[in-house]
Amino acid sequence: MALQTCVVIRHVAFEDLGCWEAELPRLGYEVRYLEAGVDDLSPFRTADLGIVLGGPIGVEDAADYPTVTQEIALIKDRLDADQPTLGVCLGLQLMAAALGARVGKGTFELGWKHIRPTSVGLVGPLRRVASAPMFVWHGDEAELPSGAVLLASTDEVPVHAFSYGRSLAVQFHPEVDPATFERWVIGNMVELREIGVSVPEFRAEMQERGPAAVYASLRLLRAFIAGL
Repeated sequence: MALQTCVVIRHVAFEDLGCWEAELPRLGYEVRYLEAGVDDLSPFRTADLGIVLGGPIGVEDAADYPTVTQEIALIKDRLDADQPTLGVCLGLQLMAAALGARVGKGTFELGWKHIRPTSVGLVGPLRRVASAPMFVWHGDEAELPSGAVLLASTDEVPVHAFSYGRSLAVQFHPEVDPATFERWVIGNMVELREIGVSVPEFRAEMQERGPAAVYASLRLLRAFIAGL
């Protein structure tokens, strides 16, 4: 049986599919990356599954980074057609903007947080990540879009996951893989230094907590795909 297409918009090389990359072919998808700001992103519109990954830019940066406006328009087309779309971190923010919600500077979160599913979230894929802290890293946040269903929060940020039709958006980073996390550490050296993070402790915490998060994350992905 032919694999379905999964088109992934990537903003920086080290924020890739991580622990999801090897799992998606097992779930029946052929993965193709599109590099934001470089590639023609139009194939994203018609993919069987579209995934939008994280990155250091935000919705408010559209004037400087035209890819933001283009991505919002492509995401809106998919959501209007109820084509399955999965957004991670920046991906959630772009999905929220495509649905008309406010997105901007919010509570800064970095590290490991308990993702607290709502009553609706507990009967869907988000229940898979309720048992293990998940990795978060963001300074922007989104309001819940009209017509979306809130699925999870943290103590500090009310919208950490929502669904819209057959699509799912998460503010945390379920895709992070401890095996390749050093690329994140190197790629974000300036920010980590500016905010005073101890890199050895940061790295060690990923190695300690990461395996349980990966196990939960893969179960989340499987449950989402199974529900399509």
